[in-house]
Amino acid sequence: MKKSTSEINVRYGETDQMGVVYHANYLIWFEIGRTDFIETLGLRYAGMEEDGFLSPVVDAKLNFHYPVRYGEKPVVETWLRSYDGIRTQYGYEIKNENGKLCVSGTTTHTVVKKENFRPVSIRRSLPEWHAAYSKALEA
Repeated sequence: MKKSTSEINVRYGETDQMGVVYHANYLIWFEIGRTDFIETLGLRYAGMEEDGFLSPVVDAKLNFHYPVRYGEKPVVETWLRSYDGIRTQYGYEIKNENGKLCVSGTTTHTVVKKENFRPVSIRRSLPEWHAAYSKALEA
């Protein structure tokens, strides 16, 4: 399975009063991982937007296993869990410097036209994305 790994530097402003990363920040880290993963496929979100499409999140799930704290350097591993030509689901694991699983989760996305937010077929509208996703699933 093709994966990307993105290192994160925990900033003080990302933590709560206990010095633990505030839960909503993990979604931002998922986005960092997803963007890096897409770039490993030779694609760019900005390119999709320039072509008149957006890829909104339609579902997000997070599971918290162990806290990440200020000063740590966790990594986000990202991969493609599923793709059916319409919806794309990414998987994520955030691990601390010792490799301990801290957060796992998924986000599911669709692609819509920028002008009217109507869903489109990735297979037909973005054939290069379709080919890259199909190949990533085979890897």
